[in-house]
Amino acid sequence: MTPERKERLLSVLKRRQANLTVVLENVQDPHNVAAVMRTCDAVGIQDIYVITTRAPRVKKWGHRSSSSAERWLTTYQFDDAAACMAALRKKYDKILTTHLATDAVSLYDIDFSGSVALVFGNEQNGVSEEVRNMADGNFIIPQMGIIRSLNISVACAVSIYEAMRQKTIAGHYATQGLPDAQYNTLLDEWGFKAEDLHDDEC
Repeated sequence: MTPERKERLLSVLKRRQANLTVVLENVQDPHNVAAVMRTCDAVGIQDIYVITTRAPRVKKWGHRSSSSAERWLTTYQFDDAAACMAALRKKYDKILTTHLATDAVSLYDIDFSGSVALVFGNEQNGVSEEVRNMADGNFIIPQMGIIRSLNISVACAVSIYEAMRQKTIAGHYATQGLPDAQYNTLLDEWGFKAEDLHDDEC
């Protein structure tokens, strides 16, 4: 591994965030999933969750358009929504779904300094009632136009870039965001050898 590549990968890994994730429920278009993955990588999200209760599990999501983002993320797939939500509860303090409801809060009122999972739903029907009932609440992205919806990959990008803005102000990117065990596992998965790490210590 060249020194330049080592420095780049370590810089990215140290800024990965353990307290922010994206959940995709029955998103049909693989290219939408790939676009979301690309944005997650860009803002430092490591873990993403995919619920596929209406379709078979997917092995590759639009891999050409994702610019290999999938390789650098940890993806958890579930064919049972309740099982996914239970897994999220073990890691995240709050689960919010994108849904236009009277009790929905604005994206800009969410406190992303805490531990948050954001759920985005199917292109046609949004987040299912089943998942909404297991979440802590709904949020919306404020809009000024007539059409009150965004493409899922756009909605996700807007949302997690707001999360990144808040987390940057809070200093979350200034220190290692992942637990040591996950950090070390990813070092191995990303191709680091003992001598690569030893060089940093010298």
